[in-house]
Amino acid sequence: MAELEVHHISVVVSDLDRSIDFYHSLFGLPRLDRPPFKTAGAWLACGKVQIHLIQYPPGSFRTGPIDTSDGHFCFRTDDFAGFLGGLFARGFREDGDEDDPAHIVVYRDSVAGFPQLYLRDPDRNIIEINGAPPRHD
Repeated sequence: MAELEVHHISVVVSDLDRSIDFYHSLFGLPRLDRPPFKTAGAWLACGKVQIHLIQYPPGSFRTGPIDTSDGHFCFRTDDFAGFLGGLFARGFREDGDEDDPAHIVVYRDSVAGFPQLYLRDPDRNIIEINGAPPRHD
């Protein structure tokens, strides 16, 4: 069987410029060249994987608070504490109303064996951030 790897993750967004700014300012994802498809969108680089923002004016179907069992995608960082501190500096918070766009869910001692957090983009797409697993040298 052929070996596979993830090429890109497609994310529905209602306001393309707002989403480009969100993914660039929060995650530092640079923009890539994109063919002139009939649907507006943007491609962003993230290591070997790309994030494809696809404009869909009605936006996402999601409502309510963050549900960690809902569909999502995940970034991994070697500096979980630093990334979390950056979120706090940008106004994200663990307390407060669960429907607040700045609400995050953090599991510092996750059963997965590494820290995890969940947040939403401006269209309520769920994004997970994992800390690097501990090394056993």
